[in-house]
Amino acid sequence: MSIYAIGDLQGCCDELKRLLDEIRFDPAADRLWFTGDLVNRGPKSAECLRLVKGLGDRAVTVLGNHDLHLLAVAQDRKQMKKRDTLDEVLRAKDSDELLHWLRQQPLAHHDPSFGLLIHAGVLPEWDLAKVLALAREAETMLCSADGDAFLREKMYGDEPAKWSDSLKGWDRLRIVINAFTRLRYLTDRGEISMEFKGKPGDQPAGLHPWFAMPGRKTAGVEILFGHWSTLGRVRWEAHRVHGLDTGAVWGGKLTALRLDDGKPFDVKSKGYSKVE
Repeated sequence: MSIYAIGDLQGCCDELKRLLDEIRFDPAADRLWFTGDLVNRGPKSAECLRLVKGLGDRAVTVLGNHDLHLLAVAQDRKQMKKRDTLDEVLRAKDSDELLHWLRQQPLAHHDPSFGLLIHAGVLPEWDLAKVLALAREAETMLCSADGDAFLREKMYGDEPAKWSDSLKGWDRLRIVINAFTRLRYLTDRGEISMEFKGKPGDQPAGLHPWFAMPGRKTAGVEILFGHWSTLGRVRWEAHRVHGLDTGAVWGGKLTALRLDDGKPFDVKSKGYSKVE
């Protein structure tokens, strides 16, 4: 049996099928980990959801920012953005079933043998136990009636930017969601900075990639993540992190990493959207 971690799909279902052929995926023996953002900007979001959902316990996916955006738009269509390609999901005959399934997915998944799977990042104050506890806390809220209100009215926003154990309510949930699904850089003071999305080395002074933040309490944990397409496929040896979003929707590649031995696989994408 092999486990493969796969980067952001964003509706690139044809590429996913070619990648599964490339790795010779055996559903009877192999397992897949998806870094989230199954949907949006690409042409086949509904098909991606159906394929991953249909794999059952042979696949794990964590929630990404585009997945949560779909859930928010389903609550309030006014939140739809000009470049979104979510109509096919919302109009599908099985839309309710797909959305219900998506909403049940975790924000973090951990296997001691292979590491921690997240979409974007974790904050430096969080150790592994805290990461998993906060993920469960937010997941429980998202699946509740309070989660409806959060998706409709409270999810969007960049504040608070700095973690505190004393945070409560919507503020606490928002910063947890932002870290897991939107984080790239932190300031010298450990505040989330959302403005710059480029690769490390090009960032303004005073910003640090979340995984390079001094004192990060998950420094000893192997972490697999997506979200950050300008990184390309990377293994930051000093930080034990693997970036797997290689920009399939922008015309890059869709990447899989075999966790057993660290061997990468990828397929080229023709691209479906302009780079942000």
